[in-house]
Amino acid sequence: MFRFLLPPLLLILLTSCAIDPPAPYGPCPSDAQLRWQQMEMNMFCHFGPNTFSGLEWGEGTETEDIFNPTALDCNQWAAVSKAAGMKGIIITAKHHDGFCLWPNPASNHTVRESNWCEGNGDVLRQLSDACQRAGLKFGVYISPWDRNAPTYGTPEYNETFRRTLESALTGYGEIFEQWFDGANGEGPNGRRQEYDWTLFNNTVARLQPHAVVFSDVGPGCRWVGNEEGRSGETCWSRLNILGFEPGKAPAAELLNQGEPDGDVWLPVESDVSIRPGWFYHADQQPKTLQQLLEIYYTSVGRNSLLLLNVPPDTRGLIAPTDSLRLMELRAALDSIFAHDLAADAHVEASNSRGANYGAANVIDTHYHRYWAVADSCLSPSITLTFNHPVTFNRIMLQEYIPLGQRVAQFEVDVLLDNHWQLLAHATTIGYKRLLLTPITTTTALRVRFTHSLACPVINRIALYQDNILQ
Repeated sequence: MFRFLLPPLLLILLTSCAIDPPAPYGPCPSDAQLRWQQMEMNMFCHFGPNTFSGLEWGEGTETEDIFNPTALDCNQWAAVSKAAGMKGIIITAKHHDGFCLWPNPASNHTVRESNWCEGNGDVLRQLSDACQRAGLKFGVYISPWDRNAPTYGTPEYNETFRRTLESALTGYGEIFEQWFDGANGEGPNGRRQEYDWTLFNNTVARLQPHAVVFSDVGPGCRWVGNEEGRSGETCWSRLNILGFEPGKAPAAELLNQGEPDGDVWLPVESDVSIRPGWFYHADQQPKTLQQLLEIYYTSVGRNSLLLLNVPPDTRGLIAPTDSLRLMELRAALDSIFAHDLAADAHVEASNSRGANYGAANVIDTHYHRYWAVADSCLSPSITLTFNHPVTFNRIMLQEYIPLGQRVAQFEVDVLLDNHWQLLAHATTIGYKRLLLTPITTTTALRVRFTHSLACPVINRIALYQDNILQ
């Protein structure tokens, strides 16, 4: 009888393959939510009658002919967005004034009734086509508040708004995000509407099943609680939403920070304008490069997606000053994150789940490779040692969120004069956490996970140097 012995290396590989990955912890992102978060930064375009009236909230009584861009070119919007590193564009297809940028059959207050393009214009068509040509995703903002619709404030209006959604969500290709504003008849004499959010959300799900729906409480993603592009120092992608709806949201602090025991996965979107206003005003200037970098760090760097509003002007073009500032931002981000100073590190961990989940996975750029530890290990540490001293002031960490968000607190040490010294500490990580530190030179860095709700699952640790914003 012959006995066949497996080579030791093959035995190890077969054994490691038998180790199960960590079980998902709590609510986890859908495939659409994960793809959405990986976009990281998108462009918002506020455009409509307010562009020409100088208002931020139109009255709904403006004549349709006020909308008259003289040189509309959505290909220019898309080119600027793509060059700036954005992955998608969301357009205010209908703001609170009720004017529709497409010939909405459910309304008589649209581009169809204007003299622009002799009533044959369609901004949604032009922008959706431009996005498709540029390889960008296309999304729509449609406010349910309508200061023009005669039925607003009555039960009949919900059916009108359903028809409006059906019109905007069909015929323009795939919609990656449906943006719902919770505004509702504000003002001392405003008509208020009992919105049928179940009807609205079901309509989106039926027509655009892969769209992420934004509102105060989702169901796809949530508002950050401010219009400054600032997510919480602590930011959970989970929230308890029972009893809430758009316009009747949890406290701003809860929206900003989320809840570790939230019953749904509801990641944060941070919306902010490049200018003081949301619509174009000729007397306003864009934020400085330093301000935009700070916004990036406090949004994308704190487990949020950044939605940066860049309003087209009265010609229907992105203004040169705004375009230039976006190119400066893109050049700065490319410079800062061009070279991961930890890419060649030697990595060791206090615990590892097995060969497939080894510590070295944290410097692997493949998203679906990660370091994981035993289920019972809630406070592991991981150490990166460098062949030569590295100088940095930015630390990036990422959790593998397809398995949930787990880390509640961690600390970062660096080796200085042969002693470990605390450099930084923070709470949550989520999809991405960027820590800003003093300029530091070291030969080793250690991350200690001091409080986790389940065994940490980390798919990236990287170091960078920012010479622009210090």
